Amino acid sequence: MATSDAQDLGQYGEQLVYQWLTQRRWQVIQQQWHSRFGEIDLIAKGHSGQGALSSEMIAFIEVKTRSQGNWDADGLLALTRSKQRKLQTTARYFLLRHPHLSELPCRFDIALVRCQSAPPAQGLHLQIPGLQKYLTLQTYLPNAF
Repeated sequence: MATSDAQDLGQYGEQLVYQWLTQRRWQVIQQQWHSRFGEIDLIAKGHSGQGALSSEMIAFIEVKTRSQGNWDADGLLALTRSKQRKLQTTARYFLLRHPHLSELPCRFDIALVRCQSAPPAQGLHLQIPGLQKYLTLQTYLPNAF
């Protein structure tokens, strides 16, 4: 897959996760937030827990979009210790730039999105415009690292 095609696929994957988060009443406050330290795909504010234990928090979300038959466990193996440290450094810088959010608890989530040629039988999916390709959220890992 050419680099621009992979970037487009990644952006569609992020769009699917954005929709999934908003359905769960999370507010996506940044998409593809860049700094000199790196990029965070999605930054969202929402609630964790239920009832009296519910609290507002920030989630820094890494989205990995892969085709069927990929080599890296749907993108999970691409999240090396080095990549995790880079995301953590980028998140700290984000919080420095947005001090009004820095008091909220934070977590790092991973969303694994799969691209396939047939629509799923159920659940949220996104068809890539002009192609017979469909994206589904395979796995969402809150507090992944």
